[in-house]
Amino acid sequence: MPVTATIKTKSLRGIVCMSVLTILGALVAQPVQAAVSEETAYVLNTFSFLVHGVLVMFMAAGFAMLEAGLVRTKNVATICLKNIALYSLAGVMFWAMGYNLMYLDVNGGFMGSILPWSGDNSATAAGDFSAGYSAESDWFFQMVFVATTASIISGTIAERVRLWPFLLFVAVLAGVLYPIQGSWQWGGGWLAERGFSDFAGSTIVHSAGGWAALAGALVIGARKGKFHKDGRITPIPGSSLPLATLGTFVLWFGWFGFNGGSQLALGSAADANAMATIFANTNMAAAGGVLSVMIITQIVYKKVDLSMVLNGALAGLVSITAGPDTPTVMSAILIGAVGGAIVVFVVPLLDKLGVDDVVGAIPVHLAAGIWGTLAVPLTNDGASFSAQLTGVAAIGAFMFVTSYAVWFAIDRTIGVRVSEEEEYEGLDKMELGLEAYPEFGHGSHKF
Repeated sequence: MPVTATIKTKSLRGIVCMSVLTILGALVAQPVQAAVSEETAYVLNTFSFLVHGVLVMFMAAGFAMLEAGLVRTKNVATICLKNIALYSLAGVMFWAMGYNLMYLDVNGGFMGSILPWSGDNSATAAGDFSAGYSAESDWFFQMVFVATTASIISGTIAERVRLWPFLLFVAVLAGVLYPIQGSWQWGGGWLAERGFSDFAGSTIVHSAGGWAALAGALVIGARKGKFHKDGRITPIPGSSLPLATLGTFVLWFGWFGFNGGSQLALGSAADANAMATIFANTNMAAAGGVLSVMIITQIVYKKVDLSMVLNGALAGLVSITAGPDTPTVMSAILIGAVGGAIVVFVVPLLDKLGVDDVVGAIPVHLAAGIWGTLAVPLTNDGASFSAQLTGVAAIGAFMFVTSYAVWFAIDRTIGVRVSEEEEYEGLDKMELGLEAYPEFGHGSHKF
């Protein structure tokens, strides 16, 4: 090989090596994860609120189907109507006064301002994305949560409550009661300053609804034929366990939006990783609740109770909701399993106390919600048991006392409960003038 060719080859190799080293050096000098632009983060955060809000909205269908399956055939249409009505009414009331009462000018206090919500995205038109997300997306995501709280009450007091008095209570709940106690933590109120932690609402949403449901059940009383003077308790089976199972799966599905969306951001890799953790823990807590109930009911009753298992899944979900972001998967399974066990033992306890809870919402949402909130310090070093206990007690006392007062006032003025005849005939026929399954009823016709 000529000398000139050898020199050229060495020079070319040197240039290539230097180029590679320069590129590698530049890569090493750059951060591993470059931050997205402010506008991109705005888009991703807004997208997260909207999509997860839709998932939570779909939970309304889950509650409707679960309750429809656990009430008797003669009340199915009424329970479906109540669920679509309460969702709509809760949205209107949360717009009219609830949102601002919960979030506007709370400043460490006990409530915000009573004003209709009015979103303002004008800054984004000028290229200012510092708000982090669209105002409407945040409002929508917060609104679907209050509808969930109202749905909890619907199932507990089903089959003996008149439609319009029930909706009157929902209006007060969505417009006043839920926002006030929610402002104490999520709105930056006094509980937030004391360190109370409730990531997605084991107490603020679920136990709050459970306390309101318990108050309603006490004021309204049990269904006719459920409890007897001699102490006997008559089981009242629902209309469709397949429908109740479908409702449970829909709720399980929607819960990924409930907990995952409560990360409140998707504008960074850290947010994405946190959301993935939340999804995994949410799923496995429900699984823990299912398996726990299956094992316990097999041991105690010698049979696996499907309706109890369905509520075990929901109890596991409620239990993990206060802190789905910090446990390991194993811890999440155990937290959900304890929630499921609570259901198995609280259901018969309520029967002994004479409290008629048609769908088992009080054990699932109230009792498991308390457990999940108190369990947060077990996996989160930043939370304290005393702060958690303070939040549980304060919100519980507020929701039970105010809900009882509202139920009592409605009952003494316009009346809450249907007549004995209406209860016997079924609310579908007496209040709606129709039946969910007319071919099975007395008024069916053969053609």
